[in-house]
Amino acid sequence: MTAIAVVHPRSIFSRGLLPRGIDTTALLLVAALASIGVIMVASASISYAALNYNDAFFFLRRHLAYATIGLIAGFILLQVPLRFWFGRSNLVAALGIGLLLVVLIPGIGREVNGARRWIGLGIINLQVAEVAKLVAIIYIAAYIQRHHFAIKEVWSTFLRPLALIGVMALLLLAQPDFGSAVVIAATVMGLFFLAGVRLWVFASLFALASSGLALLAITSPYRMKRLSSFLDPWSDMYNTGYQLTQSLIAFGRGEWFGVGLGNSVQKLFYLPEAHTDFVFAILAEETGLFGVLLVVGLFVLLVRRIFTIARKAVQRQDWFAAYIAFGAGILISGQAFINIGVTSGLLPTKGLTLPFISYGGSSLIVSCCMIALVLRIGCEMDDASWTAKKVEDSER
Repeated sequence: MTAIAVVHPRSIFSRGLLPRGIDTTALLLVAALASIGVIMVASASISYAALNYNDAFFFLRRHLAYATIGLIAGFILLQVPLRFWFGRSNLVAALGIGLLLVVLIPGIGREVNGARRWIGLGIINLQVAEVAKLVAIIYIAAYIQRHHFAIKEVWSTFLRPLALIGVMALLLLAQPDFGSAVVIAATVMGLFFLAGVRLWVFASLFALASSGLALLAITSPYRMKRLSSFLDPWSDMYNTGYQLTQSLIAFGRGEWFGVGLGNSVQKLFYLPEAHTDFVFAILAEETGLFGVLLVVGLFVLLVRRIFTIARKAVQRQDWFAAYIAFGAGILISGQAFINIGVTSGLLPTKGLTLPFISYGGSSLIVSCCMIALVLRIGCEMDDASWTAKKVEDSER
């Protein structure tokens, strides 16, 4: 008879496979979202994959491979002390800018549908905008740590980080990737606000950023078409408003409890590539309002948990850890809000994935890495494995 060894979950922590003090609640919430993502990617992509790749589970297998890479990368980052990233924040920023430049080089950056956003790395195409999001959070968090007092009093303290974020935004717009530029800018603005920037300075920066984004939208015929179709998609439902109207039909068919998993009609070539940016519409159709509220609730609980970990870092006056956690919470909640808003007709169409749920290797892997950093923060705050230097000592 074959003996089967049963490993109790607590033994994983006691054996040192994961750091002690890890936030199991956050981990379970991410696991729940990722599990829903696997189910919905399988359901939403099955017909498209069967027709175009002669393999109904083509995207499911790739999604599981990306999830495995994300788990491995997250596990590795979970072992790295935060002081490692703090001491190398400038190097991380340089790497992020370098990737944004390299992707624009013909022959290196891959162009799809007029957008040059990917670098081929064998089994995965790296979308550098996803890496840039994590890079921006690490750099800004380290900058706030070093200039925690000055940033509240001297307005010129903003020039250096704003210059870097401005360069990143311009390189993203050159791809073009307007959605990622908006998300990064909003996350950075949120971090500055939480850092205690004077209200008039914050209001001025917000007005300047909003004006710049509005100008970009107005001067671009492509983006203006998206805005006009968003305001009244039914007026041109077979052209510019096609994707949104099909998404709204999916929401309408879902009603309270949906048509059942696998029974979506909109994924049958009505909603283009529904497993990517519009997977939430298929979820709404197949699981109804119940599934929508479940996913939204999981995101709310996850972001709340991330902010709880950030608050622990604030109590320890570990500003670097605190603002990494705040940044992760703002970015995940902001991207989820935008994706759900786009699919439900609340916001203009943007090419942003739904974290942990949409198909997209780079997004899934970077999201796992981001959560790993947050979990590491929770471990260090509970175990006191590393206390950040005082701001006075780090300003040098």
